[in-house]
Amino acid sequence: MHGTQIRQACPDDEERIRRFLAGLSLHTQTLRFFTGVANPGGGLVRTLLAVDERRDALIATAGCGEIVGHAMSYQGECSDVEIAVVVADRWQGFGIGPRLVDTLLTRAAVRGAKTVGMDVMGENRRVLRLIRRLWPDAEMTVASGSVAVTAMINQAGLFAE
Repeated sequence: MHGTQIRQACPDDEERIRRFLAGLSLHTQTLRFFTGVANPGGGLVRTLLAVDERRDALIATAGCGEIVGHAMSYQGECSDVEIAVVVADRWQGFGIGPRLVDTLLTRAAVRGAKTVGMDVMGENRRVLRLIRRLWPDAEMTVASGSVAVTAMINQAGLFAE
């Protein structure tokens, strides 16, 4: 959307991901990390860029290489793969999040994952509505202000709009 591209994250993205995280509003940071991350530490940045046999990380970039979205997956405890996604405030609503999820889950399915899990803050109504609409059979469990979601990846193709 709007000249964005999705690609695998790499160690060279460290400074760009740091700027991306620092540029998110406190509200968006909280929806993604359940806390603010105004000054992201090196450990968090490295975790967001890690790609190996258990983890995957994607970024969405705008024309100038600016990171406008991030998605990651890792082997889950309650599902085959757990995911987390965040899109820069001014880029929200353009379909970048669903594109990141669809790409991430396609890559996970190739590696054999069949179920996906995610934790969503209860106040993140936009994402919860999208999940309910596009994954009507998703299992949702509410606990301590968050919603644990588990769904089948073969239904995930419906996620991208």
